[in-house]
Amino acid sequence: MRETGRFAPSPTGPLHAGSLVAALASWLDVRARGPQARWLIRIEDADTERCLPGMGKHMLRQLADCHLLPDETPVWQTQRTAHYEAALQKLQARGLAYPCGCSRKDIDLALAGLGHTHERHGERVYPGTCRDGLHGKPARAWRFATEKFESNQPGELHWTDRRLGEQHQDVGREVGDFVLRRADGPWAYQLAVVVDDAEQGVTDVVRGEDLADNTARQILLQRALGLPTPSYLHTPLVRGADGDKLSKQNGATPIDTATPDAALAALDAAARVLGLSAITATSCTAALAGWVPEWRALYNSRP
Repeated sequence: MRETGRFAPSPTGPLHAGSLVAALASWLDVRARGPQARWLIRIEDADTERCLPGMGKHMLRQLADCHLLPDETPVWQTQRTAHYEAALQKLQARGLAYPCGCSRKDIDLALAGLGHTHERHGERVYPGTCRDGLHGKPARAWRFATEKFESNQPGELHWTDRRLGEQHQDVGREVGDFVLRRADGPWAYQLAVVVDDAEQGVTDVVRGEDLADNTARQILLQRALGLPTPSYLHTPLVRGADGDKLSKQNGATPIDTATPDAALAALDAAARVLGLSAITATSCTAALAGWVPEWRALYNSRP
């Protein structure tokens, strides 16, 4: 299979320093593998409520300003709903997806009744309220029957991250039955990304460390759907003054790519986060070419 990587931003705001780190890392990882490898861009706009009109095209312009150009025409998730529907139907047919009528408040109350409290940034471990039926409630979402699927392969799921090393998670205990689709339409990230990566032939996923916790769920879905599992590398995060991940939600400043010098400075800052050397080049193209062998040496991306 042709080695393929991708950058998959959500168009909820312009690219900021953190998202450029992920874009640069995924581009370098592909280019370090030689001219036969592909770098793709996928605009993850499946959650239409959060996405801003025109923002996907704006992100593509920012990337082009930095000379991070895809090898194929970018894909938009809103054009791929039939693929997600087919995957959900496959899971439903196997009894691995079921409707859930619980609100977030319902889940919090159920967890409180079990003596559990929800911590900031922590998972709400779904207690399985609707596994045996909706009990008269309207469906609010479809969930993956994690416990049922894991019964055939009990225990923690293990995988190796190319930067973080050995990883493990017991999805049933630490996450529970996670959402595949909300009843009002939007597809969950977990299902959409698994379907897209497989259909685009993605062999190597390079993305921010904040998404590492999603990996076990995605591997379970890949196995349930009979899809290949790519390799994973999760990059360091850019953090704000409060120590939290820099993000659009906490006011991250958009990167400036209005001039070649500004775009080069933005790339240089992203490269520092990734542990690459300071630039001596005077153009984005030359800087990118200089970082490729450095990335290959750091992460053993075979040419």
